[in-house]
Amino acid sequence: MPGMTIVEKIFARNSGQERVKPGDIVVVDVDLAVMLDMSFLATERRNILKVHDPDKIAVVFDHMVPAADKRSAEAHAYGRDFVRRFGIKRFHDVGPAQGISHAVVADRAYALPGTVLVCSDSHTCASGAFNCAARGVGAPDLLAAVTSGKTWFRVGETIRYELSGGLRSGVSAKDLFLHLAGTWGHHTNQNVEFGGPALPWIGIDARRTLAAMGAELSAEFATFEPDDRLIDYVRERNPAPFGPQYPDADARYAERRDVNLDHIRPLVALPDAVIRNSVPVAEVAGVPIQQAFIGSCANGTLDDLAEAARVVKGRKIATGVRFLVTPATQEVFNAALRWGYVATLMEAGAVVTPATCGACFGGHMGVLGPGETCITASTRNFKGRMGDPSARIYMGSAATVAASAVAGHIATASEITGDAD
Repeated sequence: MPGMTIVEKIFARNSGQERVKPGDIVVVDVDLAVMLDMSFLATERRNILKVHDPDKIAVVFDHMVPAADKRSAEAHAYGRDFVRRFGIKRFHDVGPAQGISHAVVADRAYALPGTVLVCSDSHTCASGAFNCAARGVGAPDLLAAVTSGKTWFRVGETIRYELSGGLRSGVSAKDLFLHLAGTWGHHTNQNVEFGGPALPWIGIDARRTLAAMGAELSAEFATFEPDDRLIDYVRERNPAPFGPQYPDADARYAERRDVNLDHIRPLVALPDAVIRNSVPVAEVAGVPIQQAFIGSCANGTLDDLAEAARVVKGRKIATGVRFLVTPATQEVFNAALRWGYVATLMEAGAVVTPATCGACFGGHMGVLGPGETCITASTRNFKGRMGDPSARIYMGSAATVAASAVAGHIATASEITGDAD
């Protein structure tokens, strides 16, 4: 019989089976269930009578922080009461430990290699960067995981991406995602697995971006093969034992696809979709913008802030453009302060906000008005995603967004910095 992929091996390990295969329904132990402030909005979600294991739960306020209205403030109050009642230790309230849930999980290495993690947010697959089977689930399934310690999945087929070469200067994991989405389209009911000889040179932040954007491919899971860089990162942040899972040499994949990173160039997704909707930045250069945004679980990383600061250093944001930058966690914010990135961004005219999902999902701190055009380094560009449905949302890398903020229209970073693409 053929061997197993990474996700299949994690499922087998967490379900007590010797092996699983595509098409199987598996009931697995959940190593971590992550609850958000949004988890406490509905009344039926507040009346939880028991939890399976408080040490396997994390509560992270991220969507509406600081509280944007009376309803979100009320949800926060219920969430704090839940944490007190059940003795939840991993609690990230508004304050220095605040952040977007998937980024908090990354900063603290809560997602251990070889484990299963669930959360109600669709971009939970971001934790697949850590060799973790992580997926967003519906509210009933999240409550079941919190109270029983288990959940279920249907095992899907896996697409393997074999990465080689290296990304050029000014080209990022977001450009790589846009290449995958533009070339191969959706991955509905499929898992995505990343590995290959380029892996040791792909940073943790870049892996997180690529894994988070697996949700926009409609992938079930997006996982990375473990390597020394990943294992060292986790061990430096979390003393808990873990068992990284590697694909079997004879693992069966629906398809293996080779991607040479040397060939990736800056791309942008046109408004309203990312699937088969990517074009070179130069094709839309000159489109006027009113807002530029960098943030979210996918692109609020320290690497993104560093790249944005590099592009705008010594320059000014164009008149009439709002340039909003949201670090993914307060830890990232503090690191960006220490490295001088925040000062550089603000001197250029950017507004740097506290860590939150805010503008990304059109909740607060950057909602778009009628007829406005935004270029965003976040997770989605669907119609109405960031505000008024008549607004147009282009999606690109942090470098492309920063360059566009300076130019006042969509632009390549090389147009601003003079570097070669």
